Amino acid sequence: MHSPLEGVRVVDASTLFAGPLAATILGDYGADVTKIEHPVKGDPARGHGPAKDGVPLWWTMLGRNKRTITLNLGAAKGAAIAKSLVKDADVIIENFRPGTLERWGLGPDVLHEINPKLIIARVTTYGQFGPYSHRPGFGTLAEAMSGFAAITGEPDGPPTLPPFGLADGIAALTTAQAIMTALYHRDVHNGPGQVVDLAIVEPMLTVLGMQAMVYDQLGQVQQRTGNRSVNNAPRNTYRTADGRWVAVSTSAQAIAERVMRLVGRPELIDEPWFTTGVGRAAHADVLDEALSGWIGARDLATVTEAFERAQAAIAPVYDIADVFADPQFIARDSVTTAHDPTLGPVRMPGPLYRLSRTPGSIRWTGRPRGADTDDVLAGLGYDEEERAKLRAEGVI
Repeated sequence: MHSPLEGVRVVDASTLFAGPLAATILGDYGADVTKIEHPVKGDPARGHGPAKDGVPLWWTMLGRNKRTITLNLGAAKGAAIAKSLVKDADVIIENFRPGTLERWGLGPDVLHEINPKLIIARVTTYGQFGPYSHRPGFGTLAEAMSGFAAITGEPDGPPTLPPFGLADGIAALTTAQAIMTALYHRDVHNGPGQVVDLAIVEPMLTVLGMQAMVYDQLGQVQQRTGNRSVNNAPRNTYRTADGRWVAVSTSAQAIAERVMRLVGRPELIDEPWFTTGVGRAAHADVLDEALSGWIGARDLATVTEAFERAQAAIAPVYDIADVFADPQFIARDSVTTAHDPTLGPVRMPGPLYRLSRTPGSIRWTGRPRGADTDDVLAGLGYDEEERAKLRAEGVI
């Protein structure tokens, strides 16, 4: 069975997380991804986070299923090689500041003249136009400006940023979906190639839900509520008698009723305010007191078993060691094993979703910088002598 994206050729000219992760997702499902890195600097992800035996662990995952070449796109000869690469490509992903590709003579007009069917995915913090488009930026700034940080944290605490690349991850998922949409339009509807303008801040606005509509229609600005929700209750984390934490959610009315019966407070169900999520959220103190008392008197195993019997929604709060040991994740191979030439077996999250006939796979982990430069350039017609000269000139 062929991989679902077999035959799709992707040039990954992006750095760090959002763009490269989008390319990784495509590569997991069979796309032929060629990663371009600067000959000296490489992708910053190679120096981001911990390493083992000199192998950068972030890159080992982010660079999986990609051929890696070095190329100075800012040099005229490097730009010429890039033009050869995109001639037969389907997609190029880049995240340089707006105007950078144009300055190098690689703007969309030039690339589409070479390959009218090319999908050009441009991933930046603020997008390709607007008063902030030329500002430097990262996902952290998108988490701040989107409104995410403003509603995250305790009411009396500061705005809180996530300790990982949340905005970059969401932007990567969105970029991969946008690329597939553009490819579908091109291949099914015989459309031309086009430019994907992905501003990292905009998917964050979407995942924040109805904030924009609530402000537009009601003039309300959501405030920080800690682990509580403004839309339903009880919804919080609670500590068990053996010092573990659990999360409880009652987004559905029936679940909320089951929880209150379970913890011995069925009379609260008859309160007029209990009939809506917003009404329950307004009385979160009462509901949290009932749950924290009941859960705090029992150990984790007793609590989870009781919730399961009652068909109420609960989950333990895990760290990554717990994830590795949990039978649900083990059964689904959610954190799968890949082979790295230096590290041997390595564990990392597997492909994002499961297709019943054409599943994704990790064919290889992130490769050393420039490992495939000679093979790729030889395929473009550059012989050994030409490649040696390009290396001497710092182009590759």
